[in-house]
Amino acid sequence: MQDIYTFKEIPTQRPNTPLLDRIDDPGQLRELPSEQLPQLARELRAFLLWTVGQTGGHFGAGLGVLELTVALHYVFHTPDDRLVWDVGHQAYPHKILTGRRERMGSIRRKDGLAGFPKRAESEYDTFGVGHSSTSISAALGMAIAARMQGSERRSIAVIGDGAMTAGMAFEALNHAGHLKANMLVILNDNDMSISRNVGGLSNYFARLLTSRTYNQVRDSSKRVLQGTPQLMALAKKTEEHFKGMIAPGTLFEELGFNYIGPIDGHDLPLLVDTLENLRQLEGPQFLHVVTTKGKGFAPAEADPIGYHAINKIEPSPAASRSGPKYANVFGQWLVDAAREDERVVGITPAMCEGSDLLAFSREFPDRYFDVAIAEQHAVTLAAGLACDGAKPVVAIYSTFLQRGYDQLIHDVAIQNLDVLFAIDRAGLVGEDGPTHAGAFDISYLRCIPNMVVMAPSDENETRQLLHTGLHYHGPAAVRYPRGTGPGAVQEPTLAPLPIGKGRVVREGRSVAILSFGTLLAPALKAAEALDATVADMRFIKPLDEALILALAERHDLLVTLEENVVAGGAGSAVAELLNEREVSQPLLQLGLPDQFIDQGKPAELLSACGLDADGILKRVQARLERLQGRDLKAVR
Repeated sequence: MQDIYTFKEIPTQRPNTPLLDRIDDPGQLRELPSEQLPQLARELRAFLLWTVGQTGGHFGAGLGVLELTVALHYVFHTPDDRLVWDVGHQAYPHKILTGRRERMGSIRRKDGLAGFPKRAESEYDTFGVGHSSTSISAALGMAIAARMQGSERRSIAVIGDGAMTAGMAFEALNHAGHLKANMLVILNDNDMSISRNVGGLSNYFARLLTSRTYNQVRDSSKRVLQGTPQLMALAKKTEEHFKGMIAPGTLFEELGFNYIGPIDGHDLPLLVDTLENLRQLEGPQFLHVVTTKGKGFAPAEADPIGYHAINKIEPSPAASRSGPKYANVFGQWLVDAAREDERVVGITPAMCEGSDLLAFSREFPDRYFDVAIAEQHAVTLAAGLACDGAKPVVAIYSTFLQRGYDQLIHDVAIQNLDVLFAIDRAGLVGEDGPTHAGAFDISYLRCIPNMVVMAPSDENETRQLLHTGLHYHGPAAVRYPRGTGPGAVQEPTLAPLPIGKGRVVREGRSVAILSFGTLLAPALKAAEALDATVADMRFIKPLDEALILALAERHDLLVTLEENVVAGGAGSAVAELLNEREVSQPLLQLGLPDQFIDQGKPAELLSACGLDADGILKRVQARLERLQGRDLKAVR
């Protein structure tokens, strides 16, 4: 393996990178003699550490594929050759080498570089990603297009071992092998998922191959066949074939790929030589590289999960908001619930730390199931558990539940099974951008029969509504955002709230704001200036119809407020109710616009969408002015 610098601290000053500074596109990279590539990699690693230290962002994955990134752009003629990164956490070195070096300080910021590959940002970003396990399908589509066009360009998919746990990746592998497509799949194995599984299988066969029984049979066979050279040779080939069946590449060979590896993913000369050879081969190729997540930064190598992403390094300790994050509130609630109810089971699709399930997993290991990146399986597993008396709680991000939507309808809702969905990252998520925003869950959940959909306004309400969902018999969902809340005092006792009942938290006149979820705080601030009534609706489905109709009768304007797209959201549910009851009432629906919201700080994005206190106030006042204008015209 090539010698590299291992950093123990993140540089606070821009490092000296004379070789890297000459590379503004991969064409310039390919002009370098191969002997200079290790030095380029050292400079790239130093620059990456410094950059992420200035901005925060995804960290360990990029360090782990740094040498691979250099080798890929050196060997393949990108962007003509299509390079597709799975998920995109590892794409920072790719961005640096493809003309965006001097813009890395804007990454994940409003109007800056996206934290993931994005087609609109660069021709080198051949496919927009953010969710896992899509790269092989996309690269296969590109390979098919090249074949149709008679082009010699190559398609390369780089996928991590964690992403390989998803069924979609294997569906694409199976199809690629069937089509004998000219494409290369690179498995970046950093021992975060697949290696543990393969390791268990390998250990089993290692014991088998070294067992007394196996060796006695082998030795006896050799003695019997010693006098027959041809049969002896056949037996030897059979033994070699049997051993080959337990090697890591057997599965991929059976799917129609030519498997190479595993090789050291940090050995640049080896990577370049291997990739140059593979570029000349026809048909589906599979390269297995072994890497270290966080390579070259000692703390990240020791704690790859903790250094998956980091915050911006501040010159002095920044003031942090007091109180737990919503995920922490959920994590502690689940532990408490499991202590009181032995039916409670926790399920997550590879989001243990993100959903704060670590304490639960340690205290209840037999009731905790991390199913890896397999959202569809997570939902149907919960359905199966519910069929036989368990109370499964599926901890899942809003954007990832989209991937299990058919299972949610078909396997849970149609059968009216007792499953609770704890939906984290509802609404805008800030720097991760549109691929991770929970902008649609109200719309896609409320149209499903049998579902109960809840939106708490603060930390205490989150606990109370989770408890309500626990005691409700049937499919239910509680949606809550990323980060911390307003710091609401958490009541020590829990009691199920009445299903479908909201509460008025401020009495006013003329205008009634119906708040669905955690925008209650800006709603109350705007209401002070408007002297408006504010209702914390709590439930999106079923709606508190009696409360809505009563507020409509006493006010001139109803305003619905939600951190979800307006189309099909909670405001639409209120409009449907008013229409059904033939109530003619002005209604202003405030929510996310009909567009994908790019990255930025959450407060910036909410302000841009008109969902902060000032934006709510201005939009309500504008509607009131129009209503008053119409009334004046009617009088004239």
